[in-house]
Amino acid sequence: SEDVLSKDAGECAICLEELQQGDTIARLPCLCIYHKGQVFLRMNMKFQKVAFIGCIDEWFEVNRSCPEHPSD
Repeated sequence: SEDVLSKDAGECAICLEELQQGDTIARLPCLCIYHKGQVFLRMNMKFQKVAFIGCIDEWFEVNRSCPEHPSD
């Protein structure tokens, strides 16, 4: 499912950027979470939109399993 992160949650295992409150995420059945949709990065105390699709979207173009649980 897709939702918005309610609190900071560590590092995205795909892009290695921090998962921050307010980020759009995908939560997989194994409960792992990754960036989804457009990602916003903090720069100079402002949010600047980065024009690329989210980490999990790109991952699923070539993989069909969780990056952290490939046997699930």
